[in-house]
Amino acid sequence: MCAMVDLVIVGGGPAGVAAGVYAARKRLKTVLIAEEIGGQSIVSSGIENWIGMREISGVELAKSFQTHLDAIKGDAVTLAVGETVVMLEKGAEGFSVKTKTAKEFSAKAVLVATGASRRKLNVPGAEKFENKGVTYCASCDGPLFADQDVAVIGGGNAGFETALQLLAYAKSVTLIHRHKEFKADPITVEKASAHLNMRIITHAEPTEVMGEQFVTGLKYENKDSGTVEDLAVAGIFVEAGVIPNTEFAKGLVEFDPIRRIKTDPRSQRTSHEGVWAAGDCTDELYHQNNIAAGDGVKALEDIYLWIKKR
Repeated sequence: MCAMVDLVIVGGGPAGVAAGVYAARKRLKTVLIAEEIGGQSIVSSGIENWIGMREISGVELAKSFQTHLDAIKGDAVTLAVGETVVMLEKGAEGFSVKTKTAKEFSAKAVLVATGASRRKLNVPGAEKFENKGVTYCASCDGPLFADQDVAVIGGGNAGFETALQLLAYAKSVTLIHRHKEFKADPITVEKASAHLNMRIITHAEPTEVMGEQFVTGLKYENKDSGTVEDLAVAGIFVEAGVIPNTEFAKGLVEFDPIRRIKTDPRSQRTSHEGVWAAGDCTDELYHQNNIAAGDGVKALEDIYLWIKKR
């Protein structure tokens, strides 16, 4: 086990990086553990709501995070990138954080900023045809479907942003949303709806992915009529929400019904003294990059005062 530090930050997205920058500024002895720097948005081709930037790609945003950390970390913040945390537990003096590679870190305080992972499409054929037409990354795989008919599953911002990206080169895009109302911002819905080769199907549920060697179509249930209909597509882009990456903290902090960490929105404190959480892994009402970064800063300010009072 490494010598005890003031703080372990788990996560390399906007919340974790923002907290890391502030930890360095306040000279807290910190270890930042992350699988990679960047967070969920690393796969986005164009982010238009990151404050201060008219537009930036997910890759460029991740590079800017890394550059900022490298420039400011000094001897205060140590980066442990490429590590996955598998256990967080309370010790005699502080907290023990263990990774998949059997590394163990000890800290007085912990900030959980692990974000969330993409929810998989759970219907017959989805797993069989993953990477054979079923994909979870439009930036990675979208160009492979130029001049072909594709579907997008999901009616949130991610779903419509994926549709907009695909509309640049796909023959047609059909967005399927399980509810009658969209969660996406109205301006994003309007922008996508204006395209002639865009079709939107609401109150519908995918039931089966069809194919031979590759995807050839999608079956979905019309929830108004109860009928099952066929949609001929070569690609299915899934944007069906996310699952919080919180399993390693189970039993230590309190979760909400969908396994997000409950926090005090004034300070980002969790139910366990000495543990804070920020960003998409929490029960924060709104999940966006700017909000996650703000949560991380808020948590760090509170952590700093907590540590100095000990």
